[in-house]
Amino acid sequence: MDLGNPILNTDSYKFGHFLQYPPATAAISAYIEARGQQGEPDVVFFGLQMFLKEYLGRPVTRAHIEEAEAIVTAHGQPFNRDGWMQIVDRFGGYLPLRIEALPEGSVLRRGVPMVQVVNTDPASFWLTSHIETALLRAVWYPSTVASQVRKLKRLLQPMLEKTADNPDAVLPFSLHDFGARGATSLEQAGLGGAAHLLHFRATDNMAGVLNARRYYDAAMAGLSIPASEHSTMIAWGVEGEPRAFANMVDRFAAGGSVSVVSDSFDINYAVSEIWGRELVEKVKASGGRVIIRPDSGDPIETPVHVVRQLDYHFGSSLNGKGFKVLHPSVRVLQGDGLSTADMNQILGRLEGFGFSSENIAFAMGSAILQKVNRDTYSFAMKANARQDETGRWHDLFKRPATMNVKASKAGRQAVVSTPAGPEAVRFDDLGDRRNLLVPVWENGRLLKDWSFAEVRERAR
Repeated sequence: MDLGNPILNTDSYKFGHFLQYPPATAAISAYIEARGQQGEPDVVFFGLQMFLKEYLGRPVTRAHIEEAEAIVTAHGQPFNRDGWMQIVDRFGGYLPLRIEALPEGSVLRRGVPMVQVVNTDPASFWLTSHIETALLRAVWYPSTVASQVRKLKRLLQPMLEKTADNPDAVLPFSLHDFGARGATSLEQAGLGGAAHLLHFRATDNMAGVLNARRYYDAAMAGLSIPASEHSTMIAWGVEGEPRAFANMVDRFAAGGSVSVVSDSFDINYAVSEIWGRELVEKVKASGGRVIIRPDSGDPIETPVHVVRQLDYHFGSSLNGKGFKVLHPSVRVLQGDGLSTADMNQILGRLEGFGFSSENIAFAMGSAILQKVNRDTYSFAMKANARQDETGRWHDLFKRPATMNVKASKAGRQAVVSTPAGPEAVRFDDLGDRRNLLVPVWENGRLLKDWSFAEVRERAR
């Protein structure tokens, strides 16, 4: 069995849709938007290119048809054998679709279409609906992660600008992606990890780095540093913890940075006695930077206390904005059980004690990649127009009497630039304005190949 069979990459009920459209239907147009919520107005569009290259670039074969027919009919659904066979015979198995999209990385308000798709073969009018499941999934998840991480960036940036001398240099490394192990699959880790890298450079999510490299030609989109985990620290035993820490400094700190988890037994003792007394001169003389990672305790109080302990033992200096910056040889990384509210409180308390926010960086795992769903920004794909055999387009729309938020747009869509940002207009009303929805895919051909650098620049 081929789990990558393109025909089967859909919802079960989609298989009967080829029998449900009006006679003389030649084309169906549909669009994807984030209907959004009041508290989530801005969305970063990202990830379609990964889907186009990885999935839509795979042609349907006769073997796929034979396999799918057997499975679908046994599953209780009708199967459009003639429709799939003509796609193989006439188009070499490549789906006869035209996809338009905004440039990836675009930031837009809710209700603005980011993708529009239509079949290019009149006999394949049913294909637009068939592709919805895979296409919507390809867009909503990476776009949602990119949008949520952008919110975190906008939370961290003002405090850095207020308390750090060079916030632009610090910000890209202020939020680290620890989420690979908390993802449901390797694919999810890659999709979400690449979305995180639009806004930050720090990551331990190798799948995200590889996705940015494979699908967006990013030679190296993210950076990591040598780091310990509890298994490598507790292997030395309680009495050996000072030697475990010293080994990390000797192996990795010379001229670079190293992260050392320090709460295996007692974080306060580790910072005040081991780092602050036994190893303070070794750390300072290393020429590198040891990043102390408290991994347990109160997520707000503990990292603030560690910063203050390090200040006492290693010293600090005032930057140009009058805030204390720890000795260059030490910093703090907090990555356990954080929420956005926790991060805000940590930065606020550090400021209250006179510390610059550059003394601490954060890491998040499941909160970045896993605590999202399609309803976070209410993503939806809706049919908006039907073309008959004469070439005339007819508006399609829904207007539920009991839920206006689910109303959909009527007619083929375009997106234009306005002083307030991208805005949806009917394609028929576009006039001489430039349509920001540009063709990115047609009948098996990739028409736009955005680089990661381009996408990052837009997402800024």
